[in-house]
Amino acid sequence: VFDAPGKTFRDDLYPAYKAHRPPMPDELRMQIEPTLDIIRAMGLPLLIVDGVEADDVIGTLARQATEQGVETLVSTGDKDMAQLVNAHVTLINTMTDTLMDQDGVMDKFGVRPDQIIDYLALTGDSVDNIPGVPKCGPKTAAKWLGEFDTLDALMARADEVKGKIGESLRASLDMLPLSRTLTTIKTDVPLDLGPAELMPHEGDRAALRRHYERIESRRLLASLDDEAAAPAEDPPPAAVDAAYETVLDQDGFDRWLKTLRHASLISVDTETTSLDEMRAELVGISFSVEAGRAAYVPLAHDYPGVPDQLDRDMVLGALKPLLEDPKRLKVGQNLKYDMSVLANHGITLRGIAFDTMLESYVLNAGGGRHDMDSLAERHLGHKTIHFEDIAGKGAKQLTFDQIPLEQAGPYAAEDADITLKLHQVLWPQLEQIASLRDVLTEIEVPLLSVLSRIERTGVRLDGAMLARQSTQLATKMHKLEQQAYGIAGHNFNMGSPKQIGQIFFEELKLPVISKTPKGAPSTAESVLQELAEQGHELPQVILEHRGLAKLKSTYTDKLPELVNAETGRLHTSYHQAVAATGRLSSSDPNLQN
Repeated sequence: VFDAPGKTFRDDLYPAYKAHRPPMPDELRMQIEPTLDIIRAMGLPLLIVDGVEADDVIGTLARQATEQGVETLVSTGDKDMAQLVNAHVTLINTMTDTLMDQDGVMDKFGVRPDQIIDYLALTGDSVDNIPGVPKCGPKTAAKWLGEFDTLDALMARADEVKGKIGESLRASLDMLPLSRTLTTIKTDVPLDLGPAELMPHEGDRAALRRHYERIESRRLLASLDDEAAAPAEDPPPAAVDAAYETVLDQDGFDRWLKTLRHASLISVDTETTSLDEMRAELVGISFSVEAGRAAYVPLAHDYPGVPDQLDRDMVLGALKPLLEDPKRLKVGQNLKYDMSVLANHGITLRGIAFDTMLESYVLNAGGGRHDMDSLAERHLGHKTIHFEDIAGKGAKQLTFDQIPLEQAGPYAAEDADITLKLHQVLWPQLEQIASLRDVLTEIEVPLLSVLSRIERTGVRLDGAMLARQSTQLATKMHKLEQQAYGIAGHNFNMGSPKQIGQIFFEELKLPVISKTPKGAPSTAESVLQELAEQGHELPQVILEHRGLAKLKSTYTDKLPELVNAETGRLHTSYHQAVAATGRLSSSDPNLQN
């Protein structure tokens, strides 16, 4: 679902709606249509509805699905979407790996989902430029709705609210109905497709190839080649191998411990409760020392009727000398994650000799995805047991500790086994190319441990300092706005490319540096920079304003919200096997830009 270009009904109701938002950069705007073309060629359903926002389309689909008894999961970090939550609609924030159901809305906002619209009307939204009640923050809004239940009741009894905040409320009574309308997600948008029709269909591979060639994406082109080379029918998930063992007793564990002590290379993998390694709890650990033979040692599965498991502290205590021995060589898939998980339990993983994700990346950085499932299909012709096969999908997806051992054991043991098999395929290829072998063994693998320590150490933030800087930035931005209005001779929306273009090229008669694909004079950052270098004052002021706005929204306002509550620090994740150029990337949050 994408926003349609142009105005929506909210702009007609309130012309200042979202007026403070910075414009989409021209460089990004040019990529929208090619992106839509690729989505269509992939065979994915696409909805773009004029006059409304994407949120309204999603809200309508969620309502229709609820009426049909269909469970709905909305991927979003937008607080406005909390108004859609009900017994059948749940929100998921994929950036924080958290779900929000009806209880979650109450926990986060202090109000019920059916009160969220009134809550948002009271607090307003500075990003969307929706007026609320001045000085009414989230706590006050929740308090009022807890006492009066609805906005209508609060407005009718506004005289009962005392003090300065009561005066602010009464002064805002005329605007509150409009604010409520602006924050209400429409759920009755006429749509060409309903929930039942939103199914992927066969894509157009020829069109995809043309699009990928035009944008010169070697990775995406390689993914097409991989798909073409795949068997006509996907092989079924791997059956339980007789050599896969789930270890539940001391004798079995002692046998495997002896095997590990005599192994020349150990494939190791952890199973946990979260993809966030700083918060992940260890559920079990798997090993393999020869292809086709592997074991899973469950430690913390927790569901009705779960069999007795070995004591986690005992198992980790016995494994600790082995895992920390630098002479006992290990291989894994994305071992940086496992290293951090083990560190949560007091174990420093040493002896990391190989990582199949990094082996694949060094061998062919742009050759497709480097996750284990993709590598197994590409190099082994084997379809692994996927996590969704045993845990389910969406809001009802189980965490690994809830998965029965009959399913968890083969899945976890297979991870260790397939990792070892992949190493046996990838490493001989790297050995034949000395330069790539050295990149892996002298740069990428040693870097893995360094990055893990950096991630776990985290970054300490001075929240009070950032708050002061945010206020200072807002003050500077306001001064720049006034300066820009003075140069232009009138007020205008500094986030509107259309208004800026009109002032630049029609009123101030500045030279046209370049044009957009539709032929309009461009106001992209590169154009503003060139105009500023020519000595024109207004482009320089706008550039400075944009820079401060990005600093404020991306850093001084946002970073304090991402601090880990337990460590009091900010923990990012660095990725070695993403950028085809070999550079590191960072996410959750991105600390590179």
